[in-house]
Amino acid sequence: FFKRGVRARLKKEVEEMKAQDPNFSPGLVILQVGDRDDSNLYISMKIKAAAEIGINATHMRLPKTATENEVLERIREVNENSSIHGLIVQLPLDSVNKMDTEKVTNAVAPEKDVDGLTSINAGKLARGDLGDCFLPCTPNGCMELIKRTGVSIAGKKAVVVGRSKIVGAPMHDLLLWSHATVTICHSRTANLSEEVSKADILVVGIGKAEMVKGDWIKKGAVVIDCGINHVPDESKPSGKRVVGDVDYTSAKEQAGFITPVPGGVGPMTVAMLMANTVLGAKRFLDSHQPGKWSISYTELNLQKPVPSDIVISRSCVPKPIDCMAREVGLLSDEVELYGKTKAKVQLSIMKRLQAQPDGKYVVVTGITPTPLGEGKSTTTIGLVQALGAHLKLNVFACVRQPSQGPTFGIKGGAAGGGYSQVIPMEEFNLHLTGDIHAITAANNLVAAAIDARIFHENTQTDKALYNRLVPINGGQRQFSPIQINRLKKLGIEKTDPNTLTDEEVTRFARLDMNPEAVTWQRVLDTNDRFLRKITIGQSPTEKGFTREAQFDITVASEIMAVLALTSSLADMRQRLANMVVATSKSGQPITTEDLGVSGALAVLMRDAIKPNLMQTLEGTPVFVHAGPFANIAHGNSSILADKIALKLVGPEGFVVTEAGFGADIGMEKFFNIKCRYSGLRPHVVVLVATVRALKMHGGGPKVTAGMPLPKEYVEENLELLETGCGNMKKQIENARLFGVPVVVAVNAFKTDTQAELELICSVAKAAGAFDAVRCSHWAEGGAGAVALGQAVQRASESPSDFKFLYDVELPIADKIRIIAQKIYGADDIELLPEAQRKVELYTKQGFGNLPICMAKTHLSLSHDADKKGVPTGFVVPVRDIKASVGAGFLFPLVGTMPTIPGLPTRPCFYDIDLDPETEQVNGLF
Repeated sequence: FFKRGVRARLKKEVEEMKAQDPNFSPGLVILQVGDRDDSNLYISMKIKAAAEIGINATHMRLPKTATENEVLERIREVNENSSIHGLIVQLPLDSVNKMDTEKVTNAVAPEKDVDGLTSINAGKLARGDLGDCFLPCTPNGCMELIKRTGVSIAGKKAVVVGRSKIVGAPMHDLLLWSHATVTICHSRTANLSEEVSKADILVVGIGKAEMVKGDWIKKGAVVIDCGINHVPDESKPSGKRVVGDVDYTSAKEQAGFITPVPGGVGPMTVAMLMANTVLGAKRFLDSHQPGKWSISYTELNLQKPVPSDIVISRSCVPKPIDCMAREVGLLSDEVELYGKTKAKVQLSIMKRLQAQPDGKYVVVTGITPTPLGEGKSTTTIGLVQALGAHLKLNVFACVRQPSQGPTFGIKGGAAGGGYSQVIPMEEFNLHLTGDIHAITAANNLVAAAIDARIFHENTQTDKALYNRLVPINGGQRQFSPIQINRLKKLGIEKTDPNTLTDEEVTRFARLDMNPEAVTWQRVLDTNDRFLRKITIGQSPTEKGFTREAQFDITVASEIMAVLALTSSLADMRQRLANMVVATSKSGQPITTEDLGVSGALAVLMRDAIKPNLMQTLEGTPVFVHAGPFANIAHGNSSILADKIALKLVGPEGFVVTEAGFGADIGMEKFFNIKCRYSGLRPHVVVLVATVRALKMHGGGPKVTAGMPLPKEYVEENLELLETGCGNMKKQIENARLFGVPVVVAVNAFKTDTQAELELICSVAKAAGAFDAVRCSHWAEGGAGAVALGQAVQRASESPSDFKFLYDVELPIADKIRIIAQKIYGADDIELLPEAQRKVELYTKQGFGNLPICMAKTHLSLSHDADKKGVPTGFVVPVRDIKASVGAGFLFPLVGTMPTIPGLPTRPCFYDIDLDPETEQVNGLF
């Protein structure tokens, strides 16, 4: 019966699931304690049946010495494994240690309890919730056999002999809910034969060989024998034979239908076990369809006037982050919790969702800003709150992790603002999950390795250096795998350290770095201006080998850019290995792989590569991951976060990410660098504009952080505003160069007039924007950005023709010139002597085909921060070019800019403190 009917049906269902998701297979684990022969036989039958229909079955064996805690731990591991949809604990538990069978079986997750033995599944069965539980396999198999006879169960008199939890009790419930009148009998039942004789349907599972005789049975009754007993039989090689609880020979003369033993209920039990496993897999697939979210949103309690960001953040109680993870389709084993409000997401999800279509991809950028910023982060969060909580679309925000330096310096927090924030803002701005600290550690390990290697090469002979690099351990020398890589790079095809020639030893052991050509700097995530230029090696122990060096802020580290641009753990390992840290005296690039440190860097970064999950004030999900500098790096959050989010939201959902600074900086790099490496194609550009910034570009007075705005910015002035709109028009033009529709988001302030806001929208549409919308999300949350969300939704459905600005195969100078002329509006570029030397060096070293990451001021379209509006007639001076080979770009330096900020006279830390009673952070922003 199983082979003909159930197996064929289940096999077809498994094939249909695999057609729906080629990477999916139903998974079953059979956990056995001990090595009983009868258990081994049953397990082999189950595994064979599973293989026949396409279930991945695993036999998990524990020895007889296993403790109860060890068994419970294995069950917990299987419960959390999303590739397993059924878990059977093979009974009895054959252990020398005491085992509580009830406790062990109840430890199985109810949704994986394909035996149907947990109290939760048994309780649901008893209550009649048959569609929301797993039915125990033997009773369910009995029901299938009864149905196959064609006898209607409804209204019949049914008798169940035996009241075990595995057979009798659930058999009673199943017959009852099929509308039979059920009597349950047991060892204490009086006049058992008389009760049995009333049965139209008789199910026996009492564990006594051939106890029920034929003359007990009503003529024509359906008899299901669940017993398995061994009785002596000299004719058998084993000296015994298997019989049921019913005397088959006499009973078959009375019964209308009777199951034999063996070969009756047993195969049906296995069949139902397979059916339950397939059902568990189908339920899993149905409840974890990508894009099928069951999400709750948080309602805002808007206050007027708008309180401080920290007050708003604390007024909203965030959902537990494990709840948020479940709502957006993440599985428990794909999430690592860091407390109650933040979590990391495992990269394994990319494999699970790789066949799923992506959602819509939106990048938020801005016009050339004032020093105050124009609210890109706030607009990003307001937009996702509108799309999710108000328009009921699946949506993810993907934002950068802020540096701690500015948090304690002049800028304060960076979690958005007003009623459009990532929460909790303290967690967002302070440490998060330690990614920036991991980058600091990795970066400074490289710096330490560089100077230590230079020191050791300067103070040792070739032979001594080689002997220490490849020491004798246990009487043998052996190259490490990373040293084998260096030998291959040098063209030395040897693996035995004792066979290298003297010349090969020298080439292998000496990197011969030029101390004046070391490009790698130490980093710190603190604003400390006195580390901009330092002298290292002044201790007497360094024997006079001093050199000038500097610190950068951690987010300026190339490792941060690597994190943001990597696509997998293997890709990150390779990018870290490719990072060029110095040049040898003969002009060869020296990498972290040459230093032997790249593997250690990957170890330090193994957790940082996982995106961080948080949420907005209105309960929409946010990935916070990576935070590269937006001038000397590309200023965008990670590719990995974007890719995972695009799969999770589904084809009708949206992923909104933000590009640092204005469109001429962050957006240009988003398209030409990030999209080039990710392969992703954006659907919409959201360009944030403000009245105050456009007035500044129209010739308004200087805007200074920390100082009150001049009256021109708080009073209506349409002439000044219209003149300044030229900057917005140029940034719209810049976005349209890439073939993507532009929606202008006018971030409204309370001093802006209706006429001013309407003027911006009118000019933006005339300049080619798909739409231009006023937004008030800072004061109103997602409700204030609904019109923006609707415009973005419409724009995402309009035609787009994405294209890069330049071909990476062009010469370095030509790529720089294209950016300067087309994006900045320059007449030309000028390569100063050092920049010209670097062009020649990088071309010679094979780095000429990398994309360009321009490092220039964000306060002007030109290289001069004081030139507002749309400057013309200027030549961009390139004073130097540096290489981030591991990250994958060259960054030309235009003008001078500090790579580690300093503290102002009155830093933000004056206001920051910890309440020892509540442990709350005060004064953060």
